[in-house]
Amino acid sequence: MRTAVMRVVIDADGVLGPDAYEAGLVQLREAAVEVVASPPASLPERRREVELILDEAQLADREEYVGLCSRAFGLPAAPGVVTFISRGTDDDARGVLAGFGLQAVDVERFTEDDDEVVRVVLDPEQAMRVPEGRLHTALEAALNCEVRIVVDTAARPGSAAEGAP
Repeated sequence: MRTAVMRVVIDADGVLGPDAYEAGLVQLREAAVEVVASPPASLPERRREVELILDEAQLADREEYVGLCSRAFGLPAAPGVVTFISRGTDDDARGVLAGFGLQAVDVERFTEDDDEVVRVVLDPEQAMRVPEGRLHTALEAALNCEVRIVVDTAARPGSAAEGAP
């Protein structure tokens, strides 16, 4: 399962003082939420955010976490951008694909000339739904290795694999 980083805007107008900010962080941590936050002296003047580290499945409860932040800091909170921490696993590859609405036929890892390579096999219909360059870039960023996207034409009726002219 992938690890998500959910940003939450906890002080859009920059009204929280350092003590209230620290107290809000303590409340979140006491609620067993993993929080990444800037030190009070490094906060921007406006649109202050915290980052919550969540399992991908916990994103379904996104509004609950926003509410928890609102209660902890005593101000209206708003959801921000969600990104993912990548460890270069097959789950990360499948997660990137899922983000594009795709599902791999196969994800294979191998070494070639001392370099790690990940081969992602897609069926032809899925391969046509997303520009290959965007998918390739996202996969390489998530996996930090060479990525090869292969379209599996064997399953397509009338393909050369089935003896079509």
